[in-house]
Amino acid sequence: MDATIHLAQRPEADELLGRSPLAALIGMLLDQQIPMEWAFTGPYTVAQRLGTDDLDAAEIAAYDPDAFTELLREKPAVHRYPASMAKRVQELCRFLVDEYSGDASAVWTEAADGADLLARLKALPGFGEQKAQIFLALLGKQYGVRPEGWREAAGAYGEKDSYRSAADITGPESLARVRAYKQEKKAAAKAAKATQTARTLKATKTAKTAGSAKPTKSPRKP
Repeated sequence: MDATIHLAQRPEADELLGRSPLAALIGMLLDQQIPMEWAFTGPYTVAQRLGTDDLDAAEIAAYDPDAFTELLREKPAVHRYPASMAKRVQELCRFLVDEYSGDASAVWTEAADGADLLARLKALPGFGEQKAQIFLALLGKQYGVRPEGWREAAGAYGEKDSYRSAADITGPESLARVRAYKQEKKAAAKAAKATQTARTLKATKTAKTAGSAKPTKSPRKP
């Protein structure tokens, strides 16, 4: 890998992401519940604390779990939830060691096509459908990994100039556009939830009113 990346918005962290397949995967794994730049700076921070200029799946997989958790927890923390994310990073690395001999790039270099690559990504610990599609789109748009059908497999994230995810971020301007899209989507989801709640409350109230309005039976005459 040799790509120009701007996901961490820090030259030294982005340089590592551009040349290290494992760093890219770990950055994507960390990208949840924290700002994207924080997540993608994580691999560089881990490498620095391990005293290396790259990341090795076998080394991380074999690392003492408690010590690795402390490594991520050390301030500034690699993630808001360092313990759970340390566990996930090690699970990912163990999987790569077991399935790909520790070679993260083999996940995509050995893929037959876009659909196969998506399936391989979804099989990685911590990668659900959405995360897998975003990373697939990132590979295609910024790393030049474009097996047949990659855009289709990536879904909406594979669309050109969609500005939906990390796959479309190439600098501050595109970062702002992606953030705006996510905020709009979040606001729409919140509004939809509020509407559904209001409908449910209204239906419940109507049902109660209808129930209380039922006429009572007159007592039978002897």
